[in-house]
Amino acid sequence: MTALTILPAVDLIGGEAVQLVRGVASSATVFGDPVTAARRWQAEGAKWLHLVDLDAAFGRGGNAAAVARIAETVDLQIELSGGIRDQAALERALATGAARVNLGTAALENPAWCAEAVACWPDRVAVSLDIRDGRVAGRGWTMTGPLLEEVVARLDAAGCRRYVVTAIASDGAMAGPDLTLLRHVAALTGAALTASGGIARLDDLRALRGLAGLGVDSAIVGTALYVGAFALADALRVATEPAPEAS
Repeated sequence: MTALTILPAVDLIGGEAVQLVRGVASSATVFGDPVTAARRWQAEGAKWLHLVDLDAAFGRGGNAAAVARIAETVDLQIELSGGIRDQAALERALATGAARVNLGTAALENPAWCAEAVACWPDRVAVSLDIRDGRVAGRGWTMTGPLLEEVVARLDAAGCRRYVVTAIASDGAMAGPDLTLLRHVAALTGAALTASGGIARLDDLRALRGLAGLGVDSAIVGTALYVGAFALADALRVATEPAPEAS
């Protein structure tokens, strides 16, 4: 049985590690030095790190120096997101050594280029589907775009192999993942899915394991780890348990 890959999150604002609630910038809780956070997750057994430049996502600068420090310091596979909207930004992101780069807003504002990027780097470029009321949001979730079904159909045609699926209403709210949304996205595509948003308990990870047969193979965990809802070691243990039947 393939384990559920756990990606601890390090979200960056102003060079510090933060967590937001439902993507609202003013809701940020600051957790300090992001390199310290990344080292902690590595020491506790993580193999992957979900790294998000929120300033770049909001279009108000960026955290390139912090991203570089983290990439140079830890021996983790990094999934990098935030503000990657053109070829130059994508090349800079790939040059950090990130194992995977997530495109988000570009899928809405520059779909032709996004399709080219997905086709050119099928194993290193994924697409974030940040969903509110059935539509995909961008620009740090401040802009609402097309219907989810339209976006997935277009990206599937371009050969997208992975989507990072976030229910905005759940993100950072510790209310549990949106399993209904994940099942719906899985019904639209055969691509691999990374679940993001709302994970608050170990049972939430068990529920995601129950969707393994639908293509959900990984989960991003942020706030729950920072506030001590459970330990990363326990999450990694649950990630290797036999998956329950999907329901």
